[in-house]
Amino acid sequence: MRDAGRFIVLEGGDGVGKTTQLALLSSWFEAIGLPHITTREPGGTPVGEAIREIVLDRPELDVPDASELFLILAARAAFVRDVVRPALAAGKTVLADRFSLSTLAYQGYGRGMALDAVRDAIDLATGGLSPDLYVVIDLPIDESAERKRGESSAADRIERAGESFRTAVREGYLALAESEPGVEVVSGRGAPEDVHAKIRDMLRARFPTTFPTRTVTEAHRAG
Repeated sequence: MRDAGRFIVLEGGDGVGKTTQLALLSSWFEAIGLPHITTREPGGTPVGEAIREIVLDRPELDVPDASELFLILAARAAFVRDVVRPALAAGKTVLADRFSLSTLAYQGYGRGMALDAVRDAIDLATGGLSPDLYVVIDLPIDESAERKRGESSAADRIERAGESFRTAVREGYLALAESEPGVEVVSGRGAPEDVHAKIRDMLRARFPTTFPTRTVTEAHRAG
């Protein structure tokens, strides 16, 4: 029998390919018959989407760092209550684009806020909920910036914070991968399908009762 629903989060700086990998993983989950939902943070709820607009889509606002943190955590509290916990209780796997590790990387390392204070605030917002696994997709800053330039969407307020901020965020993610439980790093270099294969292998190794060794399609391709 498979385990109950898992909570799996894709993390990393802007432009590393999280959105693409989220879609590829969702397709794989469907192929293996794994009940799941895909969602994003900040967002995922009406409250979260409204806050997302303030945090990301209002570059004209001068938002203090503490206000940014509290807004994101306000969205997370609704996200945990209304999306994550109900899905997990129903036995579904939750596949999310960002969660608490982003807050430590962006508001902690990027904005320079005290990590212990950020952790305490996160625990209050989440009720202590942690994902089963964070997958940090890593790319050098110049490569992720080049990918962002190739996208049609305009940079959001946080993305406009500059190269030194993006560098601090990346370094934060790599440091957190060394210090935090349940965090794995995968290189975002290469074709999306190759990155997807690495993430798939990672999930199989960590959760063998949830993810099969090979799908029927993969077995057929292998001959």
